[in-house]
This record gives sequence, structure tokens and C-alpha cells, in this order.
Amino acid sequence: MAHREDTTNAVNLGRHASGCRICSHPDRPQIERDFVNWRSPTAIAKAYRFSDRSTVYRHANAFGLFSKRQRNVRAALERIIEKAGEVEVTAASVVAAVQAYSKINAQGQWVERNETVNLHELFERMTQDELEVYARDGRLPVWFPRTPPATAHDSQDSLSD
Repeated sequence: MAHREDTTNAVNLGRHASGCRICSHPDRPQIERDFVNWRSPTAIAKAYRFSDRSTVYRHANAFGLFSKRQRNVRAALERIIEKAGEVEVTAASVVAAVQAYSKINAQGQWVERNETVNLHELFERMTQDELEVYARDGRLPVWFPRTPPATAHDSQDSLSD
């Protein structure tokens, strides 16, 4: 069952809090952290002895935790990657999780690499000696870029180094 924040109807937080078992729970901050860090609402409900996961979903909806959770998708991927050694998974699923993780920045935004490198221009910059070493040994000069930066921000950082 998919759950999402209902942005059309504002929640009366006073009314919500009066009947919410999470709002009055001594471990409320940890429960909210668990949700934002992609712990299963069913597991949260079980761990804190709530009747079912709907308690977790109602509270998360009232306090806007879904958007925080979505921005924290890296935490979910980290859990998958960490569990790779503990459960039977395919190599492809681990590689896919690592690839996805590498494309998500600290703000939880998906960042595609769109950089292009004009190899023709790079080879034109090489001296005759560098071209001969490359042809003979396959070694590129130290100034030759090895990998492009992951994001525009990384690109700016490398320019200032």
C-alpha cells in the first residue's frame, strides 16, 4: 500500500498529538529517525509495540517526515550495501545499489554525469614523446584526465585545487 503526504489538507497537530501514540512516546525522536532512515514502518510498529504500521504512517504524514525520508534515499541504499555480506544477493543487485548510491548527492538529489571529453583535443595536446610512449606502452601523460568529476560541484573543486 503506497503512502504519501497529503499536502491538500493541513493536519491539526494538536488533535493529532492528543491521540498519537508516537507523539507521547518517550522514544519519539528515535522513532522519527528510524522512519527517515528508511526503517520499515512495520518493523518500527513491532519494535515499539504499536498496533500496526498505520500509526507510523499517520504520524509521518502529520509531521512531514515523508519528504525528509525521500531526501534521505542514500540511507536506504547504504542499508542495502551494508547487508550485501549478510544475505544472499546477486552481484548485479549490489552493483546497482552502489551505482545508484554514487549518483545521489548529500541533499538526496539524483545527479547524472553529463560530461563529455573530446579525446581528439586531448591527444592533440600531447607532445610527440608522449604520443610515442602511449603508442608503445599504453601509458598516458600524468596531466591526462583519468576520470571526469562526478558533479558540477566536484568539477569546480578540482579547478580550485
